Amino acid sequence: MNIPTEPIGSIPRSPELLAALQAHAQGHIDDAELAASTNQAVADTISRLEELGSPVVTDGEQSKPSFATYPIAGLPALDPDGVVIPFADGHTRQLPRLTGGPFRYAVRAARYLETARRHASVPVKQAVIAPSALSLLYPADGIDGYSREAFLGDLTDQAEADIRGCLDGGAHMVQLDFTEGRLALKLDPSGSVLDDFVALNNQVLERFSETERARIGVHTCPGGDQDSTHSADVDYAGLLPRLFQLKAGAFYLQLASEPEPEKVLAVIADHLPADGRIFVGVIDPVDPVVETPEQVRARVLAAARHLPVDRLGTCDDCGFSPFADDTSTSREIAFAKIRARVEGTALAARDLGF
Repeated sequence: MNIPTEPIGSIPRSPELLAALQAHAQGHIDDAELAASTNQAVADTISRLEELGSPVVTDGEQSKPSFATYPIAGLPALDPDGVVIPFADGHTRQLPRLTGGPFRYAVRAARYLETARRHASVPVKQAVIAPSALSLLYPADGIDGYSREAFLGDLTDQAEADIRGCLDGGAHMVQLDFTEGRLALKLDPSGSVLDDFVALNNQVLERFSETERARIGVHTCPGGDQDSTHSADVDYAGLLPRLFQLKAGAFYLQLASEPEPEKVLAVIADHLPADGRIFVGVIDPVDPVVETPEQVRARVLAAARHLPVDRLGTCDDCGFSPFADDTSTSREIAFAKIRARVEGTALAARDLGF
């Protein structure tokens, strides 16, 4: 048995793909030409991950406009003036605002999975957006003729179908991206919003069997966009006890960028769920300095002093480019960091007797 290691999701898009996306937006190339460029980028991403020895791969989210908005790409009932998410460096991202119902996904993640599996020779993991994130699309002042309760019912159905399609499509794991968890505590320190998010996500997770939930994980981090975060100043101690209430089979936790990782590991150990694997982040995508395998090994060994080794895994803190236009980290640096994670995890596994 080895210590499993998995990517979180996004890899910076290649210059060729970014150029194709811009050309498509300007009407210079058609949908088929863009699809060909995207398919080439997916194939290259998976090939390079496999060359690095990654036992599990993703498509690097090459086809997604962003990790959060892929289900609503092209949806007509949207206005651009939705919830604004501020980042520590001063830049913002803005979600669209839903203007009518019923709410339906325009794109399902199984489509990305199907393409990735055609290129992969190892298991493929598929990231999906948590329903709690998409709940932010509904405006605070409501929508005439479409209640919030009706919206949440539709959202729950759509999120279930998105996950189930990936499970049925052969995903090794389906990962719910829940970066809004820590942000919820920043916006509402009382924890009420976070509790609502957890309850909504559990409404979806409870629709799956225990066997199915063993293949569903939850990822959390303080955001990572243009080398900045939106909620790194929020204490993990407020999030983790609630996070572990989610009925998932794995938890992917940002840790490498934490200023006091031993403190966080102690909190994890105190609130460790009865079941499920804990994947600790050993790579910081926001830091441009590439970690060494020895640094990764030290981080894994530190985690092993707090957590059961047979339930331990490693991952990156978050995706390297969760929004398609984020070029703050180069593709080459991302792959170099992933190599360090794979090699460092293997070093730690040998030290631990695997």
